[in-house]
Parts: sequence; structure tokens; C-alpha cells
Amino acid sequence: MRPDDEVFAPKLWSVYQEGYGFDRLRADLVAGLTVAIVALPLSMAIAIASGVTPAMGLYTAVAGGFLVSAFSGSRHQIGGPAGAFIVLVAATSARHGVDGLILATALSGLMLIAAGWLRLGGFVKYIPYPVTVGFTAGIAVIIFASQLKDLFGLTLAGVEPGGVLEKLAALYGAADSVNIAAVTISLGVIVAILLLKRLAPRAPNLLIAVALATLAAYGLDLPVATIGSRFGGIPGGLPAPAIPLLSLEKLAAVLPDAASFALLGAIESLLSAVVADGMTGRRHRSNIELVGQGVANVGSALFGGFCVTGTIARTATNVRAGAKSPVAGMAHALFLLAFMALLAPVAAYIPLAALAGVLTSVAWNMIEKPAVAALLRSSRGDALVLSATFLIVVFRDLTEGILAGFLIGSVLFIDRMSKEVRVRAAAPEPATPSELDDAVMPDDPDIVVYRLEGAFFFGAAASMGAVLDRISDSAQIFILDVSRAAYIDSTAANVVEGMARKARQRGVTVIIAGASPDMDAILRVHHAGPPLTVFAPSIERALEQAAALRSAR
Repeated sequence: MRPDDEVFAPKLWSVYQEGYGFDRLRADLVAGLTVAIVALPLSMAIAIASGVTPAMGLYTAVAGGFLVSAFSGSRHQIGGPAGAFIVLVAATSARHGVDGLILATALSGLMLIAAGWLRLGGFVKYIPYPVTVGFTAGIAVIIFASQLKDLFGLTLAGVEPGGVLEKLAALYGAADSVNIAAVTISLGVIVAILLLKRLAPRAPNLLIAVALATLAAYGLDLPVATIGSRFGGIPGGLPAPAIPLLSLEKLAAVLPDAASFALLGAIESLLSAVVADGMTGRRHRSNIELVGQGVANVGSALFGGFCVTGTIARTATNVRAGAKSPVAGMAHALFLLAFMALLAPVAAYIPLAALAGVLTSVAWNMIEKPAVAALLRSSRGDALVLSATFLIVVFRDLTEGILAGFLIGSVLFIDRMSKEVRVRAAAPEPATPSELDDAVMPDDPDIVVYRLEGAFFFGAAASMGAVLDRISDSAQIFILDVSRAAYIDSTAANVVEGMARKARQRGVTVIIAGASPDMDAILRVHHAGPPLTVFAPSIERALEQAAALRSAR
């Protein structure tokens, strides 16, 4: 297969080529069942928190989850509705309705397919680690805030506000409507999840906790809201596929939301694939992953679901359960479909407070507490990027938080890199012993040699330009050794051209030594080459040329 064809080769094809036997199928079925048990309550809880019906969460997990595994670039990736999308899904649904949400999901899928075809998957790795940690922590806080109403069984007079501060104010105003039964159920679910995780770590703690809460609420006839009382239950299967309603006005209206879905989906799915790689020792293919996620989002929209992405917790569960191939993820979707057919009548009795307890536990686990502590201690720059991303995500917008964190991180990186650029003297007078290691020493005091080290780019151009101007004043021949310069960009080349032009006006000859072919080309493009300067292939050759020029004078 040609390298250019890699975006068309999902992992499922490579599994087929390797051969697939009964033992691997059995392991995959066990892993798929394990993940489905985890995904069942979680898919409904995320959908409810997103302001849509629990049925849409299950449609997303079944249709989208099946296609993610079938077309993913990661062998163990599990797709479905994700907590990170709760705020975006809720906002999109509130602005454009369910039809707009489904259309935005389909558009985001097309964007992801295009991104994979254009081989943009590798660019996600440039997002700084503090941004992903701050973003995840911010999402966790938003999820927790969105569950307070059902955690405490509160009754609001109007629609629950979307913003965190406005939401907290509204919930505080409804504090006198606390439902003790709802609080008891939600706390019981949280405690049960924690105990099961400690005492029986391999048990499906989420499902067991929700089942116990449902039995308690039904058996004791507790006055709490349930899936049935608010949504009328869940269907027993998938709806027939349908194309989302289209119009130019609707397309233009949901386009920004679709772009946010695509950006967040790409980040979340590729991070999940990296986690799977670390657990299995395999290597995912990022461009195939984006195409697979795009296909899954289009498929999810066709079946009435919303945005789907690779999910870290369910993918990790899949690996730990012994999955061998993408068949495990496909089986998880089919098991979910079977659960819908068998358990639809029972699901109507699930208390919303129980699902709120599940999401509260998920939100707590989403926060990478050791990573947050390490980043806050490591440097002021990392702490600033982490804090800015977290605060903007919580109090402004998810996409703005990612972009702001990336921008701040980039500026700090540019500042650090600009300080790594040095001009080291190789002349006797200004040099120190530490600067003279393997330096070439000219005998003539009118010939000075300086070595440029580091990446000479726009961030260091202004400061280095002033230094080079001062140096060129001190001699008749100035040799600039760039053999140890990692990179020179157009801004730096323009600075060299300006320095050389000023030097020539003062009668100083500038010799540039050791330029790589790329540096040679960019210096010539910016007119910093001959006849303004003299190029020499090495410092030794530059000294010979300088001696010849000195004699000619």
C-alpha cells in the first residue's frame, strides 16, 4: 500500500489481513460486553446533561460507536457521547433546536473527514499539555455544575441558565426546594461507585450503582424525577436513518458549532488514541482516526444522534478488558442495541438523581489532579497557560479556552526560544574562555568572528539585530558563522540584510560562513547574499577570504 493511501486503510482491514480466530473473537466479545455495561448509563446521563433525550445518547453510542470502531485509526478506540461535549451540545440544541444539532453533527463529520484527507491529524500534537489539562478540568467543573439541579432535586421557576455563574445564582435561589430523597439517591450512587471501585475494581460499578438506586427508588416509592417522568422512557431500537433537514440559512447558522464539534472531536479522539497506544504498545494513525471519527459523526446524525468521539475512559476499559481488535468496539455497540431492546421498559424507572451521581463521579475522575499539581509547581508559564485555559473554559467558552491557552503557550514558547539565540564572540578582546571552545581565532584585530547559535527567528530578530549592528562597528571585516544556527526565518534574514547594508555604508565587509542550503536560499531571497555580503562554506574558508580582502586593502 502506498503511503498516500493510508487515510483509506482502517485498522479493521489490517486485522482481517492478520487472520482472526475464535479465541480473539471471544476476547473481543467479553471486552465489548464490559464496555457496553459501562456505556449504558453513561450515554443516557451525558445526553440528559446535554439538554437532549437519553434516547439520543443511546443512538449516538450505538451508531456512532459502531462506526468509530469500524473505521478508526486506533485498534482499541471506543466511541460514543463524551462529557467534554456537554456544554457545546446543550448550547447548540438551545440555539438551533434538535434538527440544528443533528445538522451540526453531520457537518462536523464532513470537516473531520476533510481534515484526515488533508493529513492534519499530526497538528493536534502541537497543543500544549497544560492546555489539555486545563481544558479537561474546566469541562469537569462545568459538568458538575450542570448536575447540581438533579443532584439536589431542585425545582427552578424558569429555564436553567447556561453560564456557570448564572446557573449557580439560579440554583441558590431555589435552595428551599431541595428534595431529600434525590440527595440521598445521588449521594448513595457516588458512595456506591467509590466503594465498588475500591472493593471490586473489575465490577461494572456505574451500572450496579444505578441499578441499586433504581430498585431503591421504585421499591420505596420515593418522590424523585425519573427518565420516564421527564422523557417518557427510551425506545427499544434505532430509528430509521434520515438525512438532516437542510437549508442554506440553517447551514450558515450551525457552521460555527460544527467547527467547534470538529475541533473538540479531533482533540478528544486523538488524545484517547494516544492513551490506548500507551496501554497497548501499538501506534494509531492519526489521519485515519480523523476520517473514522468523521464517518461516525455523519452516521450518528443519520440515526438521530449527536456528536461522537473517542472516549478515554471507555477506551481504557476496553483495553483492560482484554480487547484484541476493533471487533470489541463494534460488539459494544451491538450489545448496547440489545440492552435497548431488552431494558427499555426498565429504564423509565431510573432516577435522574442517580445519573447525576454518575456524572459527578465522572467529572471528579476527569480532573487530572497530579498533572494539575505538577504544572502549577513546574513553572509560571505552565501555571499561566493552565489557569487561563481553565478559567476561560469555565466562564466563557470551550473553543475560546483552547485557542487562548494555545496562544498564550505559543507566546511563552517564542519568548523562551528567543532567549536561546546567542551570538558568541571568537575574537580575543571581547571573548571569555568559556566562549572560545573550538572557536577559530583570527590573528588580525580588524577581523572579528562571531558565531550565531540557536534558532534565529522573528522572536529574536529585534534584539539580535541591535547586537549585530554593534558588532559590525568594531571591525573592518565581520565574519558571521551561522553553521550552528538551527534555523533562520524571513524576519531574521531581513535583519541580516539590514545589518549588512549598514555595515557596507561604514566600509565594513560582512562574510557569512557555514550557511546550510536552506539558509543560503532564504538569505539570497531577502538580498542578504552577494554582492551585499560574501558567502563562505566554512569558517576556515571565511578566514582565508578575509585575509585576502585585508591584503587587497
